[in-house]
Amino acid sequence: MYEERPSRLPGAYVWRRTAVGEPRAGRVLPDGCMDLLWWRGDLVVAGPDTAAYESRLDTGETIVGLRFAPGTAPAALGVPADELRDSRVRLSALWPGRLAREAAERVAAAPERALEDIAATRLAAAGGPAREVSAVVSLLRAGTPVATVADEVGLSERQLHRRSLSAFGYGPKTLARILRLERALALARSGTPLARVAVESGYADQAHLSRDARALGGAPMGELIRP
Repeated sequence: MYEERPSRLPGAYVWRRTAVGEPRAGRVLPDGCMDLLWWRGDLVVAGPDTAAYESRLDTGETIVGLRFAPGTAPAALGVPADELRDSRVRLSALWPGRLAREAAERVAAAPERALEDIAATRLAAAGGPAREVSAVVSLLRAGTPVATVADEVGLSERQLHRRSLSAFGYGPKTLARILRLERALALARSGTPLARVAVESGYADQAHLSRDARALGGAPMGELIRP
């Protein structure tokens, strides 16, 4: 069972997943985001994924998470995103011991509220994410070419690549692929035929969409769009 709600942090979501019935793997698709998790009595940071991640919970087990908006987590956590790419790391390995322990004690008492409180406090203290983060995400999500994105935010392509690594965990071309697949999945889940999905999402053709779905999502489109 999975539930989520918008967080009071802009663009973030608080979510809860509880394993019901026989244990089975859940597929977590790349989304350009990072999560702060309360899992098995510990705080864990889920770094940005470049491919689907198989998450397993035991029957009755619950995991609670705060999914940051793309590019926001590094400012709150104090760690560049590319250092955590494709990994799950205990918060105690990233923060000083006392801070990590205090955070864990707060989250144990009220997981959802405390995850938001801790993240909001840290984000405010850091002055928020880099100024160009939201613009980069919006432009790439709209299918804007990387060179144009760099011009729009006042950076060279090399600067954009370097800042994207720190904010998102990968360069803008990879982030663009991930956001394009997100667009395609949203269209497909709404009932749009796959051939039209490919065109409207910016793929060369349906075969191109299928290749990206397997590369990033680890399964055919038909499987990825199942509830």
